[in-house]
Amino acid sequence: MEAGCRLHGGYRTGGPRPAVGNLGAKRTDTLGDKSVTSSRTNRLKLYDQRHFEPPQPDIENVASLPNLLRAFEEATGWSLKYCRGSKPIHPTEYAWSAPADPGVGATLGHVQLSPVRSASAASEGPPASLYRLAAAIDGLVAELLTTQQALTHREAELAAAIPVVIRSDERNHLARRLRGVLRGGAEAVGCHAAALYLLDEATTTLKLRCSWGLPRDRLARPPRPLRGALADLEAMLGHAVVLEDTALFQQWNPPEDFPSAACVPVATPTNILGTLWVFCNSRRDFNDRETNVLEVVAGRLASDLEREILAHEGAEAAQIKRQLDAAERIQRHQLPSVPPMIRGWDFAGWVAQSGGVGGSFFDWFSLPRTSVAFALGDVAGTPLEAAIIASGLKASLRSHGQYHRNADRLLSHVNLTLWTGSAGDQSAALACGYVDAASDRVRLASAGSAGLLLARSDGWESLATDAPALGQSPEPVYRQTQLRLRPGDTLFCFTQGLRAALKGTTDEHREAWLAQWLTARRNLTAKGIASAARTEIADQHANSAQGTAIVVLKRTKP
Repeated sequence: MEAGCRLHGGYRTGGPRPAVGNLGAKRTDTLGDKSVTSSRTNRLKLYDQRHFEPPQPDIENVASLPNLLRAFEEATGWSLKYCRGSKPIHPTEYAWSAPADPGVGATLGHVQLSPVRSASAASEGPPASLYRLAAAIDGLVAELLTTQQALTHREAELAAAIPVVIRSDERNHLARRLRGVLRGGAEAVGCHAAALYLLDEATTTLKLRCSWGLPRDRLARPPRPLRGALADLEAMLGHAVVLEDTALFQQWNPPEDFPSAACVPVATPTNILGTLWVFCNSRRDFNDRETNVLEVVAGRLASDLEREILAHEGAEAAQIKRQLDAAERIQRHQLPSVPPMIRGWDFAGWVAQSGGVGGSFFDWFSLPRTSVAFALGDVAGTPLEAAIIASGLKASLRSHGQYHRNADRLLSHVNLTLWTGSAGDQSAALACGYVDAASDRVRLASAGSAGLLLARSDGWESLATDAPALGQSPEPVYRQTQLRLRPGDTLFCFTQGLRAALKGTTDEHREAWLAQWLTARRNLTAKGIASAARTEIADQHANSAQGTAIVVLKRTKP
């Protein structure tokens, strides 16, 4: 335990090692290919964990290479050989050399070209075509090694993609599996008991989670404080701690009263989970092979624990996905599917959420005396949060729309409902209006970034206002616009998501482009305009993170 090491639970050591320096110990450190050992007694051992580098591709894996080289020599009279090492050996003995580099950051060796028949051939040198042939063979071997390395990595990735399947008795099955691993590991090194201690969430205590060879009431004991558990701390630094005689090493604080014990860390590549202890009924030593076995057992325990976490997270994720699918289905079914059947008017709408669910919506509903109310909106927030708020917003629109006939008053009441029913952190852009079929008049109002475009035969006009979004204040001022639509006029309502999906430098440029696009398609039906807008978004390869809603109203011939 070196001075200044940072440990879990906020405990920091400093000064000399308390046990090794005072009682005498044997510590083996591996430095490169050399081992340095200082010995006073043979009672306590600390083994540094070794981290092995993955193997590099080997030229010997190319089984057909020897036959290829022999065939090359028979056909050309020149020898093409593979020599290990990053630099050529005896450069005067060959006429040409090229590194065999598989592209993994290390040169495996050199391919060398040398004559085998006469000295005159060596002095004259190989022809240029032979150089090209040797270089092509060298490149082919390098490509083959690169492919083998890529295949090795891909197979490992595919192995990691195997889904984790949870069983109905998984909780009991995990307990039996952990106990079986502890028993197998303890018996493999000749011990009589084993225990698995895991850190709590705050990394301040170690709790016994599973044991073999110990009384069952040990599980009911309170957690052990991490502060002062020197053997556990040393193990979690990456060492295997061996106590040959626990009576002489009580300051290392072994958790059970056995004559000898060993402790190794239980960890994943990214997290320290706890420690594994094994206990023996007699004083004894643990050699390198036995500590390696214990480290393998600890790795198996970490894998089982990590698998359990992944299995439960996968089950929870699958349940959440089913709930999101149900919410998406309900939200989709709540959209109006049949346009209002009013003579001389054509309605269409379309919505696309940024995810499965979202806060973009459109709606229309019939009112007495051949009137129709319509609306579209976009709620700010995360997809699920926005979808819930949008559902309440639609209900509020339908409720207030039954007795209000002015669009500005409708917006004011819907805003007040949203303001009083939230903590002040909800907002939405909304455009709504009323169509009076008897008088051919439309009353409109908008809040926030909702857009309104009117396309006529002689040009276009933007009807959007700079009114605040819903939910930002209790008493905002909204302004109603009243206009009369002539046959052929088209009212195009859209959310900010459509602007963001189109190409352009500013929202004003995008809206101007959209108005010209709409004017050029005035001859289409309302459904055709909505479908064309959807296609236009796809053609521009838009990747907007916002949802999009569109409502198209077109005045047709009476």
